[in-house]
Amino acid sequence: MEEFLQLIVTGLVIGSVYALVAMGFALIYKSTSIINFAQGEFVLVGAYVCLWLYTDLGVPVVPAFLITMCISVLMGIVLERVVLRPMIGEPIISVIMITIALATVLKSFVTIVWGTQIRIFDPPIFSQSALHFGSVRISEVYLWTFGFAFLFLAVFAAFFKFTRVGISMRAVANDQQVAQSMGISVKRVFAISWSIGALVSAVGGILVGNINGVNITLSDFGLKVFPAVILGGLESIGGAIIGGLTIGILENIMGAYLDVYMGGGVKEIAPFIVLIVILMVKPYGLFGIKEIERV
Repeated sequence: MEEFLQLIVTGLVIGSVYALVAMGFALIYKSTSIINFAQGEFVLVGAYVCLWLYTDLGVPVVPAFLITMCISVLMGIVLERVVLRPMIGEPIISVIMITIALATVLKSFVTIVWGTQIRIFDPPIFSQSALHFGSVRISEVYLWTFGFAFLFLAVFAAFFKFTRVGISMRAVANDQQVAQSMGISVKRVFAISWSIGALVSAVGGILVGNINGVNITLSDFGLKVFPAVILGGLESIGGAIIGGLTIGILENIMGAYLDVYMGGGVKEIAPFIVLIVILMVKPYGLFGIKEIERV
């Protein structure tokens, strides 16, 4: 039981970061109907930019974090304006290929500038010392990661619900034509959606980078988030959060108990096993909108 509780806690920590990145993924899809396959590269770029500022240039952690956020927002706005806005109205396969190409470009840029070796935040931003809660032992870095992930989730949940911009984004997500007829700038909402998607991904990259280090494989995080989004439903931001937490716990438990029988690697493929099952049983996810066409 103690081992199981430890796995649950660790899964919740990683799952909270999945939820954060998945929220950005779902937000972009909900507002623009675009599946962003470059989400993992947003995670990668954010982690490396913060590490470069903090470790290489010696910028204090808070300014380094804030500068990274500003760069991420700017990157999201520029990419939406220059690369994706001209694709409005084009076939969906063309837009998907654009995001895949964008992922490749960003990953190549990171490889050229920072290489492929694993790097760590030096000195560590969060302490690695362990705290004991009864029989469960939790590293301080895990607690900080969980806390920051949920802080950002709460902030953006409040932003979507209570601010004027958030209400505009929800209106565009429901019906773009109606929102435009009410004076809402759909293009502005698109830009904000991409900037928030880039921002939350960068935060996720920084948090995960403090746990596992930073290298080029961090971009795979975007693919592992995809099952979380599908589980919750592509159109549901709340569902993406629940899906992220669920996937984090499931992959941790499956990896711990099945690696012995499968020879390892179960943790890496567990999210995609869940993805296949979800698509077979409930294609629209737990909170997705089921579309019915009548002829």
